[in-house]
Amino acid sequence: MRANLAGQADALEILAFRLHGQEFCVKTTTIREIRGWAPATPLPHAPVDVVGVINLRGTVIPIVDLAVKLGMNAMVASERSAIIVAEVSGAIIGLLVDAVSDILTVASDNLQPVPQATVGGMDFSEGMIVTDAAMICFLNLERLFGEGDRGDWGIAA
Repeated sequence: MRANLAGQADALEILAFRLHGQEFCVKTTTIREIRGWAPATPLPHAPVDVVGVINLRGTVIPIVDLAVKLGMNAMVASERSAIIVAEVSGAIIGLLVDAVSDILTVASDNLQPVPQATVGGMDFSEGMIVTDAAMICFLNLERLFGEGDRGDWGIAA
């Protein structure tokens, strides 16, 4: 599924991943690292989308079930699952996903708006990236994890 357009001025660098058989992506500039699944320590009274916390080289970070955050069924983590460590509004969070697909460079004109019939509650999406192989929902993590969410987790910016 690799689409390289090196040298193109209006190119988007994205990290593609899967949740429940659907393709999603985020800007690579928000990504710190990709880790294999490691069990998280649950937190009492945590928001439903927070699986727990892990120790990342001396820093405790929350792990969010991205499927739940997007209104899907909760994931069942396995050894094939991945944690995408991202920086969102100055906070470091881990995003639990089924698997990371690829790092892609795609032309920005491949980004199509989300159809108006489906826009309700989709303000966290930059649009859909259309490639020959797939349609990928392009997530905006800043909008998905707004100021209110970080306060719910007790995460300092």
